[in-house]
Amino acid sequence: MEKIKVIVEDHFEDYLIGFTRTTFGRTITETDIIVHAGHTGDFFPHHMDAEWCATQEFGRRMAHGTLVFSVAIGMTATTINPHAMSYGYDRLRFVRPVFINDTIRVTATITAQRDHPKRKTHGFVDEAIEVRNQNDEVVLSCAHIYLVERKTPLP
Repeated sequence: MEKIKVIVEDHFEDYLIGFTRTTFGRTITETDIIVHAGHTGDFFPHHMDAEWCATQEFGRRMAHGTLVFSVAIGMTATTINPHAMSYGYDRLRFVRPVFINDTIRVTATITAQRDHPKRKTHGFVDEAIEVRNQNDEVVLSCAHIYLVERKTPLP
């Protein structure tokens, strides 16, 4: 069994603006869509009805935006940093549809750091997330905000 790496030195001060990481690809399958529909209760025809989709603009079934978001964020979760946690996501946009057998990859870039307004022991780190398909088209974008412990608290 492969172990997840634990990073023990990534405090607020260690994040570098402009640092970028890119994942390997992951193909979205029909099974992904069916399982996600079962988990969420979203059985809209855009995802489940091939005949209906054939009469629509895109002509075929597409993955749920929330499925693409969930898979993409999971693809970036390769290490555990005990000094940081996800604070949430802003500006989530489903830019283009993802279809069955499309392959996505994720690029995450550190874009900003800022002080926490109340906690002197922590700060926020912003990460721009771009999800691209096999044609290098952006299909999803959002901002990921981390709450990160400082090595040295502010005065």
